[in-house]
Amino acid sequence: MDQKILSLAAEKTADGLQEFLQILKEDDLTDLLQNQAVRGKTAGALLKAIFKGLPCSEEAGALKRLKIYSCCIQLLESGDLQKEVASEITGLLMLEVHRFPGQLLVELANEFVSAINEGKLTNGKSLELLPIILTALGTKKENLTYGKGELSGEECKKQLINTLCSGRWDHQYVIQLTSMFKAVPLTIEEVEFVVEKVLKVFSKLNLQEIPPLVYQLLVLSSKGSRKRVLVGIIAFFNKLDQQHNEEQSGDEYLDLITVPLDELRHVEGTIILHIVFAIKLDFELGRELLRHLKATQQGDFSSICPFSIALLLSVTRIQRFEEQIHEMIRQEILEQVLNRVVTRASSPINHFLDLLSDIIKYSPLVLQSCSSKVIETFDYLSFLPVQTVQGLLKAVQPLLKVSMSIRDSLILVLRKAMFASQLDARKSAVAGFLLLLKNFKVLGSLSSSQCSQSIGVSQVHVDIHSRYNSVANETFCLEIMDSLKRCLGQQADVRLMLYEGFYDVLRRNSQLANSVMQTLLSQLKQFYEPEPDVLPPLKLEACILTQGDQVFLQEPLDYLLCCIQHCLAWYKSRVVPLQQEEEEEEEGFYQYLDDMLESITNRMIKSELEDFELDKSADFSQSTGIGIKNNICASLVMGICEVLIEYNFFISNFSKTKFETILSLFMCYKKLSDILNEKSGKGKTKMANRPTDSFLSMKFVSDLLTALFRDSTQSHEESLSVLRSSNEFMRYAVNVALMKVQQLKETGHVSGPDGQNPEKVFQNLCDITRVLLWRYTSIPTSVEESGKREKGKNISLLCLEGIQKILSAVQQFYQPKCHQFLKALDATDKEEEEEEVSVSERAAFQIRQFQRSLLNLLSSQEEDFKSKEALLLATVLTSLSKLLKPISAEFVQMLSWTSKICTENSCEDASFCKGMLSLLFNLHVSCKSPVGLLRDLSQDIHGHLGDIDEDVEVEKTNNFALVNLKTAAPTVCLLVLSKAEKVLEEVDWLITKLKGQANQKIIPEEASSQAALTNHPMEKTTIIQLGTLLTFFHELVQTALPSGSCVDTLLKDLGKMYTTLTALVKYYLQVYQPSTGIPKNMEKLVKLSGSHLTPLCYSFISYVQNKHSRSLKCTGEKEKTAAGPTAIARALRETKPIPNLIFAIEQYEKFLIHLSKRSKVNLMKHIKLSTSRDFKIKGNILDVVLRQEEDENEEGTASEHEGQNKEPAKKKRKKEMKCLS
Repeated sequence: MDQKILSLAAEKTADGLQEFLQILKEDDLTDLLQNQAVRGKTAGALLKAIFKGLPCSEEAGALKRLKIYSCCIQLLESGDLQKEVASEITGLLMLEVHRFPGQLLVELANEFVSAINEGKLTNGKSLELLPIILTALGTKKENLTYGKGELSGEECKKQLINTLCSGRWDHQYVIQLTSMFKAVPLTIEEVEFVVEKVLKVFSKLNLQEIPPLVYQLLVLSSKGSRKRVLVGIIAFFNKLDQQHNEEQSGDEYLDLITVPLDELRHVEGTIILHIVFAIKLDFELGRELLRHLKATQQGDFSSICPFSIALLLSVTRIQRFEEQIHEMIRQEILEQVLNRVVTRASSPINHFLDLLSDIIKYSPLVLQSCSSKVIETFDYLSFLPVQTVQGLLKAVQPLLKVSMSIRDSLILVLRKAMFASQLDARKSAVAGFLLLLKNFKVLGSLSSSQCSQSIGVSQVHVDIHSRYNSVANETFCLEIMDSLKRCLGQQADVRLMLYEGFYDVLRRNSQLANSVMQTLLSQLKQFYEPEPDVLPPLKLEACILTQGDQVFLQEPLDYLLCCIQHCLAWYKSRVVPLQQEEEEEEEGFYQYLDDMLESITNRMIKSELEDFELDKSADFSQSTGIGIKNNICASLVMGICEVLIEYNFFISNFSKTKFETILSLFMCYKKLSDILNEKSGKGKTKMANRPTDSFLSMKFVSDLLTALFRDSTQSHEESLSVLRSSNEFMRYAVNVALMKVQQLKETGHVSGPDGQNPEKVFQNLCDITRVLLWRYTSIPTSVEESGKREKGKNISLLCLEGIQKILSAVQQFYQPKCHQFLKALDATDKEEEEEEVSVSERAAFQIRQFQRSLLNLLSSQEEDFKSKEALLLATVLTSLSKLLKPISAEFVQMLSWTSKICTENSCEDASFCKGMLSLLFNLHVSCKSPVGLLRDLSQDIHGHLGDIDEDVEVEKTNNFALVNLKTAAPTVCLLVLSKAEKVLEEVDWLITKLKGQANQKIIPEEASSQAALTNHPMEKTTIIQLGTLLTFFHELVQTALPSGSCVDTLLKDLGKMYTTLTALVKYYLQVYQPSTGIPKNMEKLVKLSGSHLTPLCYSFISYVQNKHSRSLKCTGEKEKTAAGPTAIARALRETKPIPNLIFAIEQYEKFLIHLSKRSKVNLMKHIKLSTSRDFKIKGNILDVVLRQEEDENEEGTASEHEGQNKEPAKKKRKKEMKCLS
């Protein structure tokens, strides 16, 4: 039949063909066409012949033609046709569309719309015909039946588009449907229909499908609705950013976050790239963006978000919109940053790395044009410190998502570095590969929107619009794992870095669990004794490498076991439950590892120290190979014991047997620790290999302390009594907590899982503090010590030390979370009261507990006073007081209480005295100047130490009972001098500010401006502060201070005092005008300095000189001993500030003379110019030097110069007394 149709179609006329096709039934004709099309035989020719024989001029022919057309559409959707046949049929159908009558076009279009809205499309190949049909329909001028009425062809097209956009679109055809409308002539209203529909579909699509859809939408916007397109895109990504910020509150399951941040940023970057490209082709789109963002500044800030700002900055690359910003500037900025990272690697460069990270994070696609510079930087990785490499790779990580060339270049560099001769280069390679494993996830059961961008190895093409290629991703990660396995044969530092990184890899990329755990298992087998009766269970000898006389650690077996334990715990708690829900059982490696760890535990308990050759008779010195080896072995055994302690606690389920096992492991650890401490005590230096950290994780320490001190569950009581029976074990647990907190303070993070996660560390700090606080307040140190005395620190005291360290760490690293921290400590707190309780109130509640403890301690007998505890309590109170609001009632109460303690309690402990007085100063400074406090304390110091003139009896003031003969010097004296220095610095700053203001105000309007300057409040404050400080120094320079730091510091501070006074005099020289004169309070200050300070300074200098003279005379009488040169050196050092002080006094007097001449006011009438400078030339220091050279005349020379020195001093003393009178 097909041959006959083809032969009839070849004739010159179509009459015969038309007659033949008229007698054929429609079903026969469609069956024939379907068979030929599926077979691929002459389907195109047959279809062409059929259309020729069925003219649209006849109704019957048109209807048959419609039937054939519908049949062809079904064939295209079936997917049974060969590609060439489908393309040929599609082309013929496109050509025939315009010959259809308008009514049939309406029917065809309705069939398409129904199929789309009802989800009947199977592959969407027929959608290429719909724009042709709609276009043809729009050209029909006659009225056509549509629904119950008649419409023109253009109106029918509009209704069809409206119906299509009102229905449901299958997400897999959204991009194709959007692209289809490009070929359809649309009115503005029709464009709005389509744009609104597409924007609504955004939220239902996979995130990776958005960029190609946006591209099609931007092309469509050239027909209209540019603003709506841009507003919709910006609003969508603003919503995603907000959603991500909400989900970032916790990262318990890092690979389960709905929208991973790296994927979101990558998609946003691609969208921005498309928009910028579209704006380059359609400048009106760019103008619309600028108009929209400018309009938001008038009040609607909904479009101001990170995405819109990044988009706007990217558009500035187009010269039409921002000529001043060019690509070369951006490249120059990046080049300068990278150069500093490479060339200044030895100095702190964290700020450069942070800047680089910010640049790349917010515009990774823009920086692709600078990829050559980034790739060039990679060549230096082998020569950079490991920390710099880690920071650099972390910063450029977003670029690896969008640039295959950058990623492949990095992989090549890392592979070369893996076999470099430098150790740091190999460690850098490990750091780089671990980073790649953490960030390029292997897909499992998760949807593609929940994972990061798929990046395969170099042979896999990357298409940012394609779906994930899980096979390529897995291949890429497994290749990296193969490279990392080679590290297991390298030095201990490289292996250790790998073990420390595997946990984060597993947690972020859970699909690699099998590969990671199998790698760790095979490594452990090399050192594991499989026979159950062999002791010890691990081959420690194999972990140590001996090269000649040198001994090294080859395998950090403790870190390997620690890595296995943490990975196994995470796998069993996170992955196994999910597998059980999905009815997937995959015991394999983790059950095998459980059995191995159980066996190691049992045999470690049975093993004696002799089995490890580590008994007390072993050599642990650092000078012999055997000693170094034993130290390494001991460190390994102790680490293994700690790992097994945590493992057994994790699987114990509060089993008494397991807790007995834990205690046995601890006793093994304790024995070795005691031996090491004993051996190190006998040596001259501490052993270098002693552990400075614990393998216990911070979360475990928190759980352990909670169980030991707070768990009151009845079912746990029997098992926990095993651990609680050992004070040594409980002391050990608290000590580890202290160790972790100290590590946090020093490095900003802690070792172990989640040790670099600030949120997790903060939560652990809250939990640990709550337990330690309960333990300290429930069982005070006095109660604990009244029982059985044991070797080691008091547990309650350790708890207090831990509280003190944690408070310091929280204020150092978590200052914004102090309120949350205090809330976590209050076990009685209720959620509904959260807004009602302020930080000051919460801090005051904790302060009251420690105040009671301190009062109890102070009320105890003198022999029971605990200096260490008192100092810790003072430090804790100081930390908590910083959280009080200065104007609050709680702050006033704290200040009053502290002042009362310092006033009424006498204590001879210097450290506690310093702690409490420091607290008092800190509180004073928060609300008022401490100069009055300084004056009162100086009077107490003077009263207890006596006067420099032995004939003068000083009346004791007793302002503060804490100041007594034992604490006055050097403790209190040095403290008040340091506080006085800070006040002088503040006064100097005030004077400098006054000078700056004066420079701006003084020009023509002299009288008015000077009046303002004279009455300036800062002037008055400055003079009052200096006047009170002067009375402070007036007391101290009359005090018989002991030689040493007190005298030295006082002389230096007196010099600073006169320098500040000189600065104030210079200021008045600068601003003086005859109409205003010198302020009266300034005149009083000058008078006070001349009568109460300067004369006493010279007396104090004489006192110091004479005291040293007597000291050196005693030294000289011992002939030439080793003490002679030492005493001379000390004398030279302690008298060095004297000439500086005299110079400062003379400078002050010099400028006072200038001011007196200018102001016509005799400011020098209370000041006598200094005349006794000669004692510096003929002083006792020179006497001793000459005495050593002329040994025979030693006594005569000494007495002669001593007499020369004393006589002027006596005369001066009399004159000074006259001045004071």
